[in-house]
Formats: sequence, C-alpha cells, structure tokens
Amino acid sequence: MKKSLQKLFSFTKPYRGSLYVSIAMAIVLALLAPVRPYLIQLSVDTYISNYLWQGLLWVCGLHFLVLLVEGGLRFWFLYRINWLGQTVVNDIRKKVFQKVLHQDVAYYDNTPIGTLTTRTINDIEAVNDVFSEGIISIVADVLTIVSIMVVMFITDWRLTLICLLPFPILIVATYFFKESVKNSFQRVRNAIAALNAFVQEHLTGMYLTQAFAAEQKEAYKFNQINKEHRQANIKAIFAYSVFFPVVEIILATSMGLLVWFGARQMLHYEVTAGVIISFVLYLNLLFRPLRMLADKFNVLQMGVIAGERVFAVLDSDVYLKNKGTQSADKMRGLLCFDNVHFSYKKDVPVLRGVSFQVPVGKTLAIVGHTGAGKTSVISIINRLYEIEQGTITIDGIDIRDYDIHSLRRKIGIVLQDVFLFSGTILDNITLRDTSISKESVMAVTKAIGIHDFIMRLPGNYDFDVMERGNTLSQGQKQLLSFARALLFNPALLILDEATSSIDSETEQLIQQAIDKLIQGRTSIVIAHRLSTIRKADEILVMDKGAVIERGHHDALIQAKGTYYHLYQAVEHTTQVHSTI
Repeated sequence: MKKSLQKLFSFTKPYRGSLYVSIAMAIVLALLAPVRPYLIQLSVDTYISNYLWQGLLWVCGLHFLVLLVEGGLRFWFLYRINWLGQTVVNDIRKKVFQKVLHQDVAYYDNTPIGTLTTRTINDIEAVNDVFSEGIISIVADVLTIVSIMVVMFITDWRLTLICLLPFPILIVATYFFKESVKNSFQRVRNAIAALNAFVQEHLTGMYLTQAFAAEQKEAYKFNQINKEHRQANIKAIFAYSVFFPVVEIILATSMGLLVWFGARQMLHYEVTAGVIISFVLYLNLLFRPLRMLADKFNVLQMGVIAGERVFAVLDSDVYLKNKGTQSADKMRGLLCFDNVHFSYKKDVPVLRGVSFQVPVGKTLAIVGHTGAGKTSVISIINRLYEIEQGTITIDGIDIRDYDIHSLRRKIGIVLQDVFLFSGTILDNITLRDTSISKESVMAVTKAIGIHDFIMRLPGNYDFDVMERGNTLSQGQKQLLSFARALLFNPALLILDEATSSIDSETEQLIQQAIDKLIQGRTSIVIAHRLSTIRKADEILVMDKGAVIERGHHDALIQAKGTYYHLYQAVEHTTQVHSTI
C-alpha cells in the first residue's frame, strides 16, 4: 500500500504548493478545534458566574471571529484537497488514455473493452477519493483528535479517562467495520467491471441478440451480474447500518459517564460547570472524526486498490516499441516479405515462412480459404502485430526501422468492416485532422465519384453519421473509407475484403473508387470479386499460413490447382447472384 501511495502522490509533484497548503491548513484546523469549547468554558466559569457582562461580550466576539476563521479555512481546505484530487485524476486519465491509444492490438485481443472502460473512468474516479477523502483528510482528522484529547487531558485528566472508557469497544467495532466494508467494496468494484464489460459487449452486438431472439437468455446473465453488484452493496450498507448506531451508543455512554462522574466532582467542588459543558462539546468534536475515520480508511484502501489497477494499465509492457527513426515520407512502396513467421499465440503458428515481393505501383491479390492467413499478412505490414521470424521491408528498409507513426501514415487501409465515429461525414474522412481543408476532401470525393452521393445527404458533408455510422448503408460506409484512404495519399494500399459487403446499387461506384485508389500505388488486395482478382498483377494463393501457389490469373487457371477451384466457386456464386 505504501508503494502505491507513493506512486499516486508522485502525480502531485506539479502541484506540491497546493499539497503543502492543504497540509498546513489541516494543522491549523486541528489547533483551532478545541478553541471554541475552551472559550465557552471560559465564558461560563469566569464571566457568567462573576456577572462580568462586558468581558462576556468580548469573549462572544472572539468566539464569533474564531468561528468565521475556522469556517473559512475549512471551506478552503475542502476546496483545495478536492481540487488537487480532480487535477491529479485529470492527469492520470490523460496518461491512461494515451497508454490505451498506443497499446499493441494483441492487448485488446485479450482485454475486454468494458474492463478498460472501468479502469479509465470508474477506477480513476476512485483515485480522487485518496485525496478528497483519503490520506490528507485522515491526517486532518487524526490531528484534530490528538489536539482535542491533549486539551481534555490538560483540563482534567481524570474526567478525560472516565469519558474514554468505552473507546476499546469503539476500536474493536471500527476494525470489524473496516474489514467488512473493504471486502464489500472489492466485490462492488469487480461487479462494476463485469457490468461494464457485459453491457458494452451486448450493446455492440444487440443486432445479433435480437436476430436470434436471445433477449431472455442475455437478460438472465445480466441479472446475475447485477445481483452480485446489489448483494455487494447491501453488505456494505449493512455494515454502515450497524456501525453508526454503535458509535452513537458509545458516544451516549461516554456522555453518561461524563454526567455521572462530573456531577460527583461538581458536588465536591473539584470541577466547574464550564468544564462539564466544554467536555460535552469536546466529546462531540472528538466523535465526529472518529465516526468517519474508519470509513475514510476504507475509501483510502479502495482508492489505492483502484490506483493499482490503473497502474497495471500504465505499467503494461504489451505495446509495440517504436524504436525506428527512419521517415516514411518519401516511401515508394516496394514491399518484400522474406521467410516471415507469425502467431497470435505462442506455439500456434498462423504464418509459416511467407515470402513474396510486390514491385512499386503493382497490385498483389491474396486468395485462400478462411483461416489461410490472408488478414494476418496485412495486419503485420503496418506493425499492428510483431512478427516472430523473418523480415518485412519497404523500399529495402526493415519496417521496424521506420518511425511507426510515419510508417502508418503512408499505408492506407480499407477494411470489410468499416468503423465510423460519431460525427459528420467530414470528420470521418479527415479523422478530425483540422489541417485538412474541406476543399481537399471534396477534391478526393469527386475524384472517386462519391461527391454527388454525399451532397444528396441532409447537410451533405456535415451529415451526422451517428454511432458506428448507423445512419448509412454498408456500401455508403465503404465509399467513405475509400475517400479516407485516398485523402492521406498512401504509398501502400491494403484492401481487406473491401468489396464483399457492397450492395449492387453502389457496385459501379466501388469499382471506380478501387481503380482510382490502386492507380500508381503498390496495392495488396484480399477480394472475392472476380474483376478485382483479374486486374491484379500477381495472385498469391495461401493455405494454412503458407503460400502454395502464385502467378497471373491465366497461368493459375491453366494449372488447375487450388486457385482454379477457388475461382470456379466464386464464378459459380456470381452466376447464381446474377440469375437471382
């Protein structure tokens, strides 16, 4: 816990001034805590009992002044520690999101998105409690308790000991309360992560859930996770419901002992009425922080645990190392694979010694059955995944020697499953790059023949596509992805099944867009449509992660091998669709 707290407080380094001011105010507030009860004792024993009304007015004025100062300091103290917490949380959240942005894609293959959402939002928000209700607030409360008890012992040590007799019971009750709430909060955090992961996944896949009438089954699963969340919270609520009445009973017991012993002392003129009255106030001031101290320790522990989960993301080493320095700005696009081996999981090979070369400005088509390794080939070109053996070079330079951001800017990708962000058509084509003008975008859309389609939309380039582009058809989304790829003028173009989900109405536009995209560019195409395959300068046939055939379309047809049978199957499917 100490190490985690040190890491959390390392984020306060730019704000050390606010931290030190908060600690100083905590000390001042602790010293001021017993002042007002003492002034009341002084008023009763010195001025009221002796009918010194003028002096009493001065004491009341002083009391009012202390009250104003204490109230002002407490306001500023609470504001500063909460300001500090929110500022640190803001910095941590930015760091976490930057880390998430640069994680290896393999990290997302093994980490639920809902869990990352919890780390980025809920857990980081819990870290705020370390500052607003945690360590600084605990220090302030402990100093207040010490300050009050010192004054009580100085005033009357015997009366203080009598009042504190029930305290061992409070310590035991606090320990059990702290442990119970700690376990409950851990269950709550785990349940929140599970809820986020489940809801995110099922909202994304809602179409599939409804299409297969699986609503009841998924609702049952959700109810089970939600039930665990409820039970964890109820257990925490039960602990609070028991603890706070126990504290009140202990306070009442202390008050009873104060009245009993204080009355005896007063009868023997060993204590004054002012002392008894001040002790009533001292006990109330003493129990107020004691009542919340156990809860604050739990909040601190939960904040630290949440911080450890956040640090697990920040400290993760599962990301591609960008050690390359070579700029890709002048990349021409000569692509070469030399004995490349790759696997997503250890000892489960996906690519086995793949070798090929694509000359500058030429098009390579990759075909094969599902699972042959086609998509894996294109996933390692821009270093979304790291290869295990062999080399991949572009223009004779190992892709690991390129600066990864420079490399990726020169590789255009059009995928089968197009992802669009919430926002306008213009935002999705430019990816919110404000340096790209609307005129440049329009020049690109006109070049590939989709400008008229965009202008027919309500608001044209300012049309809101909504989440994941739900207001557009699959064909329209695909057209926008073509424009996005062309806008950044890539030297190397990758089309992954980019024409497999296109409706017949936009097929002509798609073909025109593809022709424009691949013109003068090194291109790798994974396609089902015959027209795209035929136009390729070379065709690579893959099976089980290896290249089994390669050559031009006519030569591969004449060989009557795997490609011939694949081609016949595609041609048959096309004829059936034409007939329909």
